[in-house]
Amino acid sequence: MKMRKLRFVSAAMAMMMVAGTLVGCSGGNESQKSGSGGKNLKVAIICSAAGQNDNGYNQTAIEGAKKAEKDFGIEYKVVEPTTGVPKALESLADDGYQIIFNLEYDFEALINGTGGADAIAKMYPDTTFICMNDNPNKDSEGKQIHDNVISVLFDVHESSFVAGALTTLVNENAKELFGDTEYKFTSPENGGRSVGFIGGTNSNGITVFSYGYIEGINYEAEKFGVNYDYYSKYDAGFADSATGSTVAGTYYNQGANVVFAVAGAVGDGVASKAKEEGKLAIQVDANKDAQQPGYILTSVMKNTDVPVYEIIKASIEGKLDSMDRVQTYSLASGATSITDLAEISKHVQDSGKEKWEEIKAEVKDVESKIADGTIKVTNAQNGEEFDQSKCPNVKIK
Repeated sequence: MKMRKLRFVSAAMAMMMVAGTLVGCSGGNESQKSGSGGKNLKVAIICSAAGQNDNGYNQTAIEGAKKAEKDFGIEYKVVEPTTGVPKALESLADDGYQIIFNLEYDFEALINGTGGADAIAKMYPDTTFICMNDNPNKDSEGKQIHDNVISVLFDVHESSFVAGALTTLVNENAKELFGDTEYKFTSPENGGRSVGFIGGTNSNGITVFSYGYIEGINYEAEKFGVNYDYYSKYDAGFADSATGSTVAGTYYNQGANVVFAVAGAVGDGVASKAKEEGKLAIQVDANKDAQQPGYILTSVMKNTDVPVYEIIKASIEGKLDSMDRVQTYSLASGATSITDLAEISKHVQDSGKEKWEEIKAEVKDVESKIADGTIKVTNAQNGEEFDQSKCPNVKIK
């Protein structure tokens, strides 16, 4: 099926508070009155376990709905499911929500049905269900199962590759860049060629970050003629920052200077531990570089407000049924990227600024080579298999 690349649409709106039996809230009637044709459209967002206050993945999606409320007068509800995603999906569909975004990695009941029940998508053919970060709506032959399910994918494998390349470049030049003033990096010669990755769950939506990250690390490691150890955990969950701190601490003690977290609030614990240890973290979903200034190297951004707004807009314009059932947002579109590195740049010492400019130029070159297809990055979200043999300079522990 054709994969459609969409342009980046920015949204910077405030989030809504939670209330009600499903722990949700609806957009106000006042905004609906000023809408332009969407007053009868009801949209719901089911948050992942990180919750709507995650300053990233969930919150950004809510901002997209908030913007759609302002522009089109739609009604929306935010849900933090207390009795599981399947029950939330059914309750929302029963309540007449025509578009339901599921940001949690829980699609089995929706697509295939569980416990002998029909698939929820089949039970509610007039509801359009949006699966974020995965494409579960296909059978063993790769054919689409339900017409009323849209899968939204971000090419975060590409931005993760860039983050991996940056990691190696910074790690190999850390002393020149930062000196010994505020950091306690393990030198490459003493085991410092190690990197950590912490994921919330072992799913395509998480491994897609990890595989791209590994390949980016390897890309630059090959140029340096060095080898890296890669430590990973894929079941950290999304809510417990203490877990992030504990696991990151283990990786830092094993010599890692950088730990990449794709695990919601767990990443906050990683960032705090990075500051405590005098090392670096990489955050995800939104620009969180200033969360622990100087100790977050970059953030791999996933602007979930873009698909939320675009899909709602398509519905308002009567184009939802003709929209491709798989929507893909690329690095070139701007919907996913790393940050502009403005925060970490403040911590580069004067004697390292020339090297820092060289590193940023190399990062831009990597981005351009990904955009023009010179560099191919494994995309786990599309079912591509990661080939470890193609990353000989990274040893997965």
